[in-house]
Formats: sequence, C-alpha cells, structure tokens
Amino acid sequence: MTKTNLIIIGSGPGGYRAAHYAAQHGLTVTIIEAAEAGGTCLNRGCIPTKTLCRNAEVIDTMQHADIFGVALDGFQLQFPKVMERKQQVVEQLRSGIETLMQTPGITFVRGFAHFKDSKTVVVGDEEYTADNIMIATGSDSKCPPIEGTTLPGVITSTELLDIDNIPERLCIIGAGVIGMEFASVFSSFGSKVSVIEFLKECLPVLDSDIAKRLRQTIGKRGVDFSMQSAVKSIAETTTEDGKRQLTITYEKKGKPAQLDADVVLIATGRKPNIEGLDLELAGVEYSPKGIAVDDDFRTNVESIYAIGDVNGRCMLAHAATFQGLHVVNNILGKEDEINFDVMPSAIFTYPEAASVGKSEDQLKAEGCEYECRKGFHRSNGKALAMNETDGMVKLFVNKADGKLLGCHAFGAHSSDMVQEISALMSKGATITDLANAIHIHPTIGEILHDIAL
Repeated sequence: MTKTNLIIIGSGPGGYRAAHYAAQHGLTVTIIEAAEAGGTCLNRGCIPTKTLCRNAEVIDTMQHADIFGVALDGFQLQFPKVMERKQQVVEQLRSGIETLMQTPGITFVRGFAHFKDSKTVVVGDEEYTADNIMIATGSDSKCPPIEGTTLPGVITSTELLDIDNIPERLCIIGAGVIGMEFASVFSSFGSKVSVIEFLKECLPVLDSDIAKRLRQTIGKRGVDFSMQSAVKSIAETTTEDGKRQLTITYEKKGKPAQLDADVVLIATGRKPNIEGLDLELAGVEYSPKGIAVDDDFRTNVESIYAIGDVNGRCMLAHAATFQGLHVVNNILGKEDEINFDVMPSAIFTYPEAASVGKSEDQLKAEGCEYECRKGFHRSNGKALAMNETDGMVKLFVNKADGKLLGCHAFGAHSSDMVQEISALMSKGATITDLANAIHIHPTIGEILHDIAL
C-alpha cells in the first residue's frame, strides 16, 4: 500500500493544479487519472473547442476582408488541417501537464480509482491511502430522455470535436454555452445550423437582454433559433434522392414542427462523474446533482473533499482550479481570500460574451436597489477600427454604496472587460474606483470607463 499526504482522483484543471500546488508546499501527492492528463477541459472541452473558435474567427475575418482593403478571390477551408491543428494544441498542453506531474512529491497513477473505505482508494490491484482525499472527477454529457438519441449521427460535444467532415445540416438541441459555441463555430465553417431550445432565451447564465442581443447577432449570420421548443423525438428518414437523414420532431410554443439534419448535437448540459467510485464504501453523501460539500468543499466525511464539476456547484474549469487550491490551503491550515461569490465566465461565440455577478433579472427578482449603466461597442474608437461594432456592456451598481454588483456583456473583448470588473468586485470596489482607474487609449476596455463616468 502506498501512503501520501493527499490523494487526488482526476487530473483535470482542479486536480493537476491542486497537486502541483500541494507539492510546492511540501505535501506528498498521489494523483490518479483514468483517461488522459488534463481531464475533460483539455482533451474534450474548453481547449479543443476554443481552438476551433479561433479557426472560425479567422474565417469570419476573411469573409469581410474587403472592409480592410484586402481583395480575396475566394478561399478554401481545409477541414482536416483544422482538426489536425486542434489535436496538436491538445497534445502539446497534455504533454506539459504530464511533465508537471513529474514534480518531486507527486506520484501520477493511471487507472480507474474507487474507494475501499474513507482512507483507502483502489486502482487495479494496488491500494493507496492518505490523510486527505480530493475527488476531482469532473462531469460528462447529459442526454435527455428523448426517443432516438442513440441513433447514428446523434452525438455529444465529444464526438463533434472528433468529426471528420463538416455537416451540411447541423441541428443543436440546447442553447447553453456548449450549444451556442458550436452553433457559432460550425456556422462559420459552412454548416446550416439550427438550434432548438426549451427555454425562452439562450444562455441562462447571462443577463436576458445581453443573451437576446447576442442570439439576434448570431442569427443574422445564418443560425436559425427555435426558442420555447420541446424536442419530442429523433428519427431516421430518407431524402427524396434516398439519402439517410435525421428528422427532429418538436413543439414550438405548443405547435408541432419538424426539421431535417445530417447530424444532431445533444447539448443539454452535463452530469457529475460519480459512477463506479463506490462512494458508499467511504460514507460520502451524494445525489444525481453531485457530491454534497460545504463552503470549504469538504464532504460529510471530514477527510474527503470534492471539487469542480463533480460537486455540481459551478461547472467551470477555473472554478475547479480555485476550489482545489482552497482545499489544499485548508489542509495546510493556510488562510486565503478567494471569493467564490465572484465567479466570472465567458462564452466564446462570435462575438463573444461574458458575465460576472448578478444579472438585471436576478437583481429585480431580489428587490435590490441598483443602477444599470450601459455602454456600446459602436461608440468606441478601437471597436470601430477593428470593425467589431456589435456589442453591449451592462454594469450594475448598488445605489446605496456604489459597489459593483455585476457586469454582463457581449462583443469583442467582453471576457477581458468582465475580468477587470471581477478583479474590482473581489476587492469590494465601487463605481468611483472604476472611474478613477486610468484606462489605456484606445482600447475596448474604455467602454467601462465611459460607463463609470
């Protein structure tokens, strides 16, 4: 049996960063990975998706090259090279993590881990024990109970990231972050994209005003949206010339509708990876929503923690990273000032969107006395120079004390602006603090300064 100070199950952003941080602070760590180093984010999520987003951005820029005085006599997208580049990026980063896991004090174990008891984890025929155990197993795609989801051509984001052709017609079920990013990317690649969403608006994490404007902007690029629509079934049918296709039957605002597609992407959320861990043997409480944890990410078993997607609190890679760092600090008896109430997020559609803090919808529902300040890309010099005039920023301020409550935006550099507000919010800053901070000219970030003034 191998004994270390800490066992980490899962080497995604939460796991590998926590392992390295723990080793830097003198702890011995066993980190166990059932698949590839880097977890879902690196191998089947954030990184490959954002690589494709960049390809799509280049295409969109080339399509408007004449605005910049560049005459192009057409261009050809070489999709195999697109996917080859995506894989190269993933493999380079994965190699870097594997090297990081060779840091003295870290033992990197490959295999599927499950609990024997609250202090022991088994991988194959080997047993590992530690004073503290961190579960960082992430999440997987969640499939709704719809007839036909097992048909060939009905896929999740994992399969779409490895697809070998550009679908002529792509139907996406779900207009959350995953659905919207792939809708934007494959529309740029040339697919006829249709999105079916049960809710009234896309991207429920965003302020509804921002989400609506973003959806309309993407819709102008050719993506067809069916909101307030419930998918009933997916079936195999044939075209008039005898080719196989998929027919999606749904109800739109109570009225029956159908559309045909070559590929259907299921993008209806994710579920925590808890199967096979034998959490019962460790006495850990959990539900289909994830492993129950307190504000220090400790389970009901004092020596066992759960971070990232598997606890269901916030399914973002950077949330997992900081939760892992906080757990290590807790084990070390070290105080930190990580503010988990200030959690920025971004959606890398074209144009991109981002948010931090409360939306206007939430502030209204809570009866908060707030002020909403708005800014627009079309009045910003740098945005005009970049030909990125579609965009809007909403900043929410507490009327009582001027403190920043949230920022929701879409348009170029939205993630950068939201990150600035996130940093200020983490320190309890006010609108006056923002107004007094000198901003570089010309930048899109000046929109924030104009709002503050």
